[in-house]
Amino acid sequence: MTWPTWPRLSSDTAAATEAAPPTWCSPRCARTSTSSARSSTAPIPQGTALISHAPAAGIAGLVAIVQHDRGDQRNAHHWFATAERAARESGDRRITAWVLARHAMVPLNYGAPQGAARLAALARREAGTAPTAAAALSAAVTARALAGIGDTDRALRALRDVQDLADRLDGQEAADTWFGYPGQKHFVHLSQAYTLLGNTSDAYAAQEDALALTTSPSVMTRALLAMDTAACLREDGDPTAAAEMAAGVLARLPGPYRDGLVRSRADALHRQLTGRPHDHLGQALA
Repeated sequence: MTWPTWPRLSSDTAAATEAAPPTWCSPRCARTSTSSARSSTAPIPQGTALISHAPAAGIAGLVAIVQHDRGDQRNAHHWFATAERAARESGDRRITAWVLARHAMVPLNYGAPQGAARLAALARREAGTAPTAAAALSAAVTARALAGIGDTDRALRALRDVQDLADRLDGQEAADTWFGYPGQKHFVHLSQAYTLLGNTSDAYAAQEDALALTTSPSVMTRALLAMDTAACLREDGDPTAAAEMAAGVLARLPGPYRDGLVRSRADALHRQLTGRPHDHLGQALA
């Protein structure tokens, strides 16, 4: 596999797994990644590390993302560590930044924003200031992590940075692939960042923009955006509507989607509720 085939592979893999539950694509991705990772450790001529290790880093990263979505944090950390090693061997700092930023989303989405902020800071250092998808993703994850630990000022600065970067992306950098940073992904990140900051007006706007750009089934994306909306309803003083919306999302989801990432978001909302709304959502989570 050579470097020019990686963007096409990431696009094909994204299209194949977009509407599939995480449990469907995990074994397939794992088999592909294991084969590629093994080949990347074989002796190679000097100067060809980029075309060998970069695809291995990307595929291992895809497997890690699937594990993350399933809620398997241990395996997600394992595969991201594998991806980071391959990325650093490739010498491509964009890939390293992408892997680190995606890795940061594991602690970010499973209750450890401090750890996410540390990984996101490393990602931003690797990405640099050029307008790349990796730089935009790193800034977006940084904003979410800082919002999660209550560092509002720095989170807002990171949001300004990511908006500036997103406005300057084009071509493959803005493509709707695993490695790109398209508008839809941008607004999904903004939705969560503004939700964590308690800025519900901007969060609602980001949710609408994200949904407008979501043309495929995107079951998980739609569910996560709805969970953000539910969290905003609670923030706006309507915990009953928040609980009903979140419970409705869980009830409509196919079985494989009810655990992992969506469950984590619902659990976070559940912890913030009291009384009947707390009980109502708790029954949906039981």
